[in-house]
Amino acid sequence: MSLIRDFGAARRGASLMLALGLACIGMRGWRRYALACALGIVATLALPPFGIVPVLLPAFVGLVWLLDGSPRISSAFWVGWWFGLGHFAAGLYWIANALLIDAAQFWWLVPFAVLGLPAFLGLFIGAGTALVRAFDTANAFRVPLLAAVWVITEYVRGHILTGFPWNLIGYSWSELPAMEQGGAYVGIYGLSLVTLFLAAAPAALIDPRRARLDPAGVRLNLAALVLLLLMVGGGEARLAGASDATVPGVRLRLVQPDIPQSLKWRNDQLRSNFAKHIAMSRAPAAQPPNVIIWSEAASPYFLESDPDARRLAAEVAPPGGLLLAGSPRARFDSTGRLQRIWNSLVALDHDGVVRGTFDKAHLVPFGEYVPLRSILPINRIVPGTIDLSAGPGPRTLHLPGLPPVGPLICYEGIFPGAVIDPEDPPAWLLNISNDGWYGYSTGPYQHFAEEAMRAIENGVPMVRVANTGVSGVVDAWGRVRARLGLEVAGDLDTSLPVGIGGETMYRRLGDLPVLIAVSAVLLWAGFARRNAAQ
Repeated sequence: MSLIRDFGAARRGASLMLALGLACIGMRGWRRYALACALGIVATLALPPFGIVPVLLPAFVGLVWLLDGSPRISSAFWVGWWFGLGHFAAGLYWIANALLIDAAQFWWLVPFAVLGLPAFLGLFIGAGTALVRAFDTANAFRVPLLAAVWVITEYVRGHILTGFPWNLIGYSWSELPAMEQGGAYVGIYGLSLVTLFLAAAPAALIDPRRARLDPAGVRLNLAALVLLLLMVGGGEARLAGASDATVPGVRLRLVQPDIPQSLKWRNDQLRSNFAKHIAMSRAPAAQPPNVIIWSEAASPYFLESDPDARRLAAEVAPPGGLLLAGSPRARFDSTGRLQRIWNSLVALDHDGVVRGTFDKAHLVPFGEYVPLRSILPINRIVPGTIDLSAGPGPRTLHLPGLPPVGPLICYEGIFPGAVIDPEDPPAWLLNISNDGWYGYSTGPYQHFAEEAMRAIENGVPMVRVANTGVSGVVDAWGRVRARLGLEVAGDLDTSLPVGIGGETMYRRLGDLPVLIAVSAVLLWAGFARRNAAQ
């Protein structure tokens, strides 16, 4: 009797799915695009800080069905564009907060941040969905095809025009450590490929051309279930072998002063902001730190070339230890006129000797420099009279008393495969940042999760120090060992975790396996389309 009831429930569930699918497929006019936009917004709830992964099922199943009902390539493009507009507007709204710090000067740019940037990024999704429609694949294979094309769009926007690989869909697993472990093998783009495939797989249960349930879709969903179990099982096995060891003799103090961005660069606040860093660095501790770390641009003074500021800052460095401080670095001409300026990390010992410097290489367009400045009549958002200069790229600092460290400043840490010097790999990564520009919003949480993925991909711990948060220590398996929340002032005294003791597969091969897999899917789709046309 129980078996009969279960069978009846399954039939009713299948009938309901078929009805929903056919309703989406048959939708026309503005309702199609409104639903696509709403589904894009829903998909954002899977990303940090929410992490509601199950919402990806209705979001991407609905997207597949809307594409099934697109009669032309152009209509498929607009379905994808509206999905992308909703997705990026909901996920990146916080960028507008940076413009409101100096609202009198930049208020007119707010619509461009709130809708203009999402509209531009939506073009990538639209191009991807148009490509899916161009293959004219109505069978179950359209699901892996969409997953492959989605990853292409992520990869392209992560590299074109200096790149913006923010909120890649693979970050949806940031609260599920077992699933995150796949990043050590295939990186975040590989996780995005798996995520799209798993989320969109139920759409394949419907055959859109015959308006019936598709047996091939059942087999594809069984494959998706097996893949999910393998990911979870493999991730749990990797975590079971994780080490809790720390580097002997290294105690870090992460200083998070929580200085509002509206006060950070005011001339009447510079001295007190600097003094706050010094006072927090000197606070007593049960286990005294030997390395003090300040956030991005923590010093408003040029520590490398200003002897008075350097002396005051160096006094907080423990004897035999170091201060690692975010500070501008400058070059002046013979008359004392500023020629070039860098966003830098400066390492000072207790005697005020500069033991190393690192200059940010991946600068923020319009924030730290203005592209096409001779044409665009606007100032950069970060205060200053000249554009910042870029550093040489990823490098490793060898500092006394510390394992080799790979510094990253602000959003340099969001670029997969571009955070480590392959010729001189570090034992740990250090990201200093200032997310005070974005206020209490989802942005800083997204930033922290993306930096944490770099630890998993490269098999080394990541230490992150931010002005207003989120600061913390993430070990090589992505586990958060210590953390200071958003807009909390405080010191975080912690040890430094060890790495995995070797190279991850992702560190050796980078994105090559994912690019091969995506290419194979596209070739398969191309051959299938040609054979169907013959």
